[in-house]
Amino acid sequence: MSVSAMSTPATSPVRTDRAVGLWLFLIAAMIGLMVVVGGLTRLTGSGLSITEWQPVTGVIPPLSDAAWQSEFAKYQGTPQYELLNRGIGLAGFKAIYWWEWTHRMLGRLLGAVFLIPFLIFLRQGRIDRGIAMRLAIIFLLGAAQGVLGWWMVQSGLTGARIAVSQYRLAAHLGLAMILFGYVFWTALEVVGAARTRIALPARFQTWAIFLVALIFVQILLGAFMAGLDAGLAFSSWPTYAGAWIPRGLYDLSPWWINHFENPALVHFQHRSVGYAVALLVVALYVALRRAGADRTLRIAGIHAVVLTALQIALGIFTVVSMVALPLAALHQIGALVLFAAALWWAYALNANAAHRAH
Repeated sequence: MSVSAMSTPATSPVRTDRAVGLWLFLIAAMIGLMVVVGGLTRLTGSGLSITEWQPVTGVIPPLSDAAWQSEFAKYQGTPQYELLNRGIGLAGFKAIYWWEWTHRMLGRLLGAVFLIPFLIFLRQGRIDRGIAMRLAIIFLLGAAQGVLGWWMVQSGLTGARIAVSQYRLAAHLGLAMILFGYVFWTALEVVGAARTRIALPARFQTWAIFLVALIFVQILLGAFMAGLDAGLAFSSWPTYAGAWIPRGLYDLSPWWINHFENPALVHFQHRSVGYAVALLVVALYVALRRAGADRTLRIAGIHAVVLTALQIALGIFTVVSMVALPLAALHQIGALVLFAAALWWAYALNANAAHRAH
């Protein structure tokens, strides 16, 4: 097949505006920060410390001893306190409370940082109709994310659970990553980021999009890892407690539930998909170099390769450290950055996409 015989699909022209693009990159970065703080909130066991959803009044934290005692009393009525944190004390409660309060405040701040400039840019005529529709969808999805977050928290406030449901945690993280990716891609378009200037077979962009999807799946598996504390299932690498295939992968019944509720299988899946991501990144990079990739594609590809290697190393260190908090946080940051790099690579491969200057 000739390299010039096929090209990537054309997309609708997007008017470029550097200020609007930089604002969107800021929004993407804030979404990423929320994901990281949310992960730390989960890792520190802080996510259930605020037992009510108060979108407006919840902005103000407890300001008096009586207010703190009232919040603490509500937390003392949760299964997590009864089964895990009994005797934590008010000082210990404050420590976990501030993590969850910060996470929720970031969400509110993100809404303001999105909505106010959006309305200003729209009034100034700096956002065309197509991008305005995308951003309206993003705002609605952001609001839905707040509702989904509370639905997730509710799963840990009843019954005998001491943490949120791993299913709801994965849904919450998944929507956050969809929002991050949607905003980041739009920012690349609006800022006028460079794309390849050479014609390449369409299969390359198909594989790049598949890579993005595979990294997304890997991030969802990371949510199941966190929700089940599956990172603690094995603390050795490259084997699983001395075995190349861990034992007990299908101990639960029905069989399919093991993929979501068996820590051993969830851990095995997460490592395996990580290896698949690494192989795909290297294969795509080599294939593009052989096809004559230009500087734009080489730079994007090098970022993806280096970040993949770094992310695998962080994953290994996190496992053998028994999920040390700093390493786990870095591993989560690495996932976000790698996801962004894969999106950038897929974006750069779209040679036919056009921009029109503002």
